[in-house]
Amino acid sequence: MTAAAAEPSRAARLLSALLYGGCSLLLVLLNKALLTAYGFPSPVFLGIGQMATTIMILYVAKLNKIIHFPDFDKRIPVKLFPLPLLYIGNHLSGLWSTSKLSSDLAFNLEGYIFVFLNDIFTAANGVYTKQKMDPKELGKYGVLFYNACFMVIPTFLISVSTGDLQQAIEFHEWKNILFILQFLLSCLLGFLLMFATVLCSHYNSALTTAVVGAIKNVSVAYIGMLVGGDYIFSLLNFAGLNICMAGGLRYSFLTLGSQLKPNQTDEENVPLDTKS
Repeated sequence: MTAAAAEPSRAARLLSALLYGGCSLLLVLLNKALLTAYGFPSPVFLGIGQMATTIMILYVAKLNKIIHFPDFDKRIPVKLFPLPLLYIGNHLSGLWSTSKLSSDLAFNLEGYIFVFLNDIFTAANGVYTKQKMDPKELGKYGVLFYNACFMVIPTFLISVSTGDLQQAIEFHEWKNILFILQFLLSCLLGFLLMFATVLCSHYNSALTTAVVGAIKNVSVAYIGMLVGGDYIFSLLNFAGLNICMAGGLRYSFLTLGSQLKPNQTDEENVPLDTKS
């Protein structure tokens, strides 16, 4: 098999990026409904639910031999570090930014700080995820499973110490079936997003994953303009939003094109007697 043949196809790159962007967009909108429309006061508890769902799905799939990843041993934390820290930083900063920022793009320093931190954690998480997914080591399922396992207990302690857990327990909508369904759907989408992030990082560059995430953030803002009913127009804000979106889209198209060209070049340079 040639090196070019081992490269992922353009369709795999594109579909993995679309899956990541779609899952991320849907999860942000759903979390926004839970944290603002319903007023759920505990984003950390929501993150715990998403981690617990990831652990249960992957563990059951492993028991039923649907997927495979190595059993735990004392070398696994060393192999993963610092990915669990980046993972939890990415996860919680995303939830906190969603809870702090409204869709009308009004200025909120705390919310913007969380968005900035989320962008940093997303980029770093993509870089290290790509490094840790060696199939001979943990593989993509092992990275997902042990990331969630190592960080669910520290996250639980954060929830307890900050009063987040107590607020979740006392929340008045737990008898609302619609709220419960949306909460469970958010937990499932949290798992799907983690899986989509790993796939996108595997088939594309870490920078592509980060840019798709940025495009998703801008898309959420556009949707907020159209359906939120609370957007306050500002020329500077609107111009910056469009520049950000255009730059992200332009980069994505250029990246896909540049990833395809080397494959075409390699194929053209293969001698005729090796193509048969």
